[in-house]
Amino acid sequence: MTQQRYIGYVVKRYPRFSETFIVNEILAHERAGLKVDIFALGNVEETHFQDIIAQVKAPVTRLSDKQRSAEHFWTLLDKAWRELPELAAVLAQPRHPNVHEIAQALQLALTIRERGIEHLHAHFGTRATTVARLAAKFSGISYSFTAHAKDIYYPYEAGIELDAKLRDANCAVTVSDYNLAWLRERFGDSAANVIRLYNGLDMKKFTWLPPARAGQATLLAVGRLVEKKGFCHLIEALRQLRDAGHTLRCVIMGDGPLRATLAAQIHQAKLSACVTLSGFLPQQEVIAAMRGATLVVAPCVISEEGDRDGLPTVLLEAMALGTPVISTRVAGIPELVIDGETGRCVTPNDPQALADAIAQLVSDDALRARYSHAARALIEREFNIDSNAEKLRNIFNAAIACRSLTQRESA
Repeated sequence: MTQQRYIGYVVKRYPRFSETFIVNEILAHERAGLKVDIFALGNVEETHFQDIIAQVKAPVTRLSDKQRSAEHFWTLLDKAWRELPELAAVLAQPRHPNVHEIAQALQLALTIRERGIEHLHAHFGTRATTVARLAAKFSGISYSFTAHAKDIYYPYEAGIELDAKLRDANCAVTVSDYNLAWLRERFGDSAANVIRLYNGLDMKKFTWLPPARAGQATLLAVGRLVEKKGFCHLIEALRQLRDAGHTLRCVIMGDGPLRATLAAQIHQAKLSACVTLSGFLPQQEVIAAMRGATLVVAPCVISEEGDRDGLPTVLLEAMALGTPVISTRVAGIPELVIDGETGRCVTPNDPQALADAIAQLVSDDALRARYSHAARALIEREFNIDSNAEKLRNIFNAAIACRSLTQRESA
């Protein structure tokens, strides 16, 4: 029987409304008996959270994110000198420029030693992995991380040393073949230890039902109201469809900085009677809305800064439930929404292509049913969180074993 391990999960903030994929992963580990502690690097900033947060048993430790007292920092450093044998060797390497991240890494490393945590796993290759990497070095344990989308493609002004993080990690995970190919092309040998492992769903919570006959079509879009979600193109597609004589309703669930801009676009297009911005809703209400929708649409784009979605969770959920989907050829989405097989996947930034796909599917009950069956089969095969989390635990176990062997050989 495989020994169950003790893992620390490092995230920038916890919980976050949009990061249910992290919660799904932790819950799958806990069902399998893995002991997990969660470490958050920043305070909670949101006021709405998904219901499944309450199911997580792992304790959350919030690491102090700002060092406002020199005396406090020197006390922390003095304790670290006494308790972390690896500290001197690590500090002899090129200096890390951010004292706040060093302090968080020291706090985390000391906690690792106190609790007996064996491995760290971070989500997103930005600050969470920065701190996890340093803490792993300070404490002498292994680490891994999952790279998603913004952390890969966004042109951070100061840089995030992604190549060094990939090189130092025992393993790095990314969530699509598209990401994997991009990382290997850009970073070469540094990315040799990267694998693709899809996000997943707890399939027991997503019962498939065949899609209903269209009747008056209802469209649903879910996500933060930010540029990369492409909701402005959906609104324009709906205007075109209205002008062509189609009667459609659409609900856009979510909130964000573009809410006022999108509301103005809806008003100017005279779509206020049929397009609603509903704000954030609990996951169970989102799922109920998906079940009642004719289509779920994710009109994703690449933002001007290069940010993009990897694999939107809303598409996984809709496809698991049996609701047909339309999305765009951005990042890894075509691996999930296979055009003409599991849904429609059209050119991004193209409202006409989006409108044509919507018109096709709302008018063809048999086609929606065919896509629905194929989509559920793909989700069961590739996106089952229990199967994918088991693969991740195998990565943790291998990293721990490798580190133990290295330490024995050094001794």
